[in-house]
Amino acid sequence: MLKLVQKFLQINRYSEIKNEFKDLFLSHPNYPSLFAITDSLDLLSVENAAIRVSKEQIVDLPSNFLAYFKEELILVEKAKNFVRINTIKKGSLKMPYEKFLLDWNGVIVAIEPNNVIARENLKVEFSWLKYTLPLLLSVGLSFFYNTYNLFSVVFLITSVLGFIVSVFIVQEKLGFKNSFISKFCNLSSNSSCSSVINNKEGNNNKWISVPDLPLIFFGSSLIAILVQPLQSAIFIGFLSLLAIPIIVSSIWIQKFEIQKWCVMCLVVSALIFLQSAVWFASDLFTLSFSFGSMFPFLFSVLLLIPIWTVLKTTAKGILSTENALKEMKKFKRNYSLLNFLSKKVPYTNGFEDLRGLNFGNRNAAVKLSIIISPSCEHCHKTFQEAFDLVLRFPDKIFLNVLFNINPENAENPYKAVVERLLTINRATPGKTVEAISDWHIKNIGLKKWLKKWNVDSVNMMVNQEIQKQYDWCSKNNFNYTPVKIVNERVFPNEYELNELKYFLNDFVEEIEILEKKIA
Repeated sequence: MLKLVQKFLQINRYSEIKNEFKDLFLSHPNYPSLFAITDSLDLLSVENAAIRVSKEQIVDLPSNFLAYFKEELILVEKAKNFVRINTIKKGSLKMPYEKFLLDWNGVIVAIEPNNVIARENLKVEFSWLKYTLPLLLSVGLSFFYNTYNLFSVVFLITSVLGFIVSVFIVQEKLGFKNSFISKFCNLSSNSSCSSVINNKEGNNNKWISVPDLPLIFFGSSLIAILVQPLQSAIFIGFLSLLAIPIIVSSIWIQKFEIQKWCVMCLVVSALIFLQSAVWFASDLFTLSFSFGSMFPFLFSVLLLIPIWTVLKTTAKGILSTENALKEMKKFKRNYSLLNFLSKKVPYTNGFEDLRGLNFGNRNAAVKLSIIISPSCEHCHKTFQEAFDLVLRFPDKIFLNVLFNINPENAENPYKAVVERLLTINRATPGKTVEAISDWHIKNIGLKKWLKKWNVDSVNMMVNQEIQKQYDWCSKNNFNYTPVKIVNERVFPNEYELNELKYFLNDFVEEIEILEKKIA
């Protein structure tokens, strides 16, 4: 399901947020439901709609959309005389409109295409360049210092190809998914690289498993050939011939035991067959092997095994940590847990009368209030996170910025910051955002800020407001800053304020249910 939605995003030019969607979707408490998809899209500010339409309306639908077909979520791409559907089980299929409409239940998920041209292709090109450039430089140096003939060039090319395919094999084994390889490995219903590579037989060794062997063999072959082309190629060809029984055994297991073909494994087998055939067909197979011809390969094997063991252990640790993190995020994103940890504000009387700095939609379902102090370092981050939420979800969040500062403490130099912010907000509200951003986001410093935001005088009503906010905080024992309040409940310290975005739809739904009860 994840791959379908990611492809859906890519078609609509949202390639740059595919990984962010994956993180949100997999950690959603309702994964893998339709709500988890739409909620994750909402969090990414992707305009979307999940609706049921009549089948006659298909001509008016977008050129691509997600739909339920035979109780399975699919990606639909419309053409003139047919539709192309992408399914999780069967891949891509073409079918006439009549057949599609027969088993489609009318439910769709559509999104607004992105008009900003993504730079994903440029990133991919630089990513490939990062890995291929060292290899090309190594090959170039080898050609400069060594003598190659056709025989050694063939072994160099097959070793490079074998090494690349072997890397993809161990990626599949470790769990690093690659969309291109997934398509390549599932060319037909009889092919499945994952089923073969993750087969338990022969994979029980803690350090080196069967899927690791091609990587070690081709990696060692590549290094050996780059160091000593001709002699190393002769020895590698001999080893390839010795490996044929293992290759035949692998093909037998795929055909009769697992009954699935691993396309990448077959490519590796073909390369080894090719190397052995080239070696046997040449007139070099009669040459005896000296230690000097074997040394580069044996040295490479002894070098690669410990390096690969360390890398594999590290990769497994990273994957394990990522999976644990996803589970933790899923646990934290449970709305019931947030409600349990959120404590009611002890005394709410007078809270609605406090006049702070307001941003966003006053009718929003989420009323976020932050109580901060200009001298508090942590308040800078809290304000920035709160303001970012309003900028990202202006229709869903209303932000009220209050201050907890003792108005009777004349020695506090930061008191002037609050006085001037409230004065600016009353006199010229259009400058409020810039003024508070200069302090809490740009952190321009007290002296520079006071000079830039000078006011003629501080109104008595401003001082009264500061006193009201200070007294209200004292009444609730809020003798610290920052304090984060969401819909009259204290936002728990176990959550970062930016995690509030995960629960916006839950708050909206809660308000709607409450309004229905009242009505």
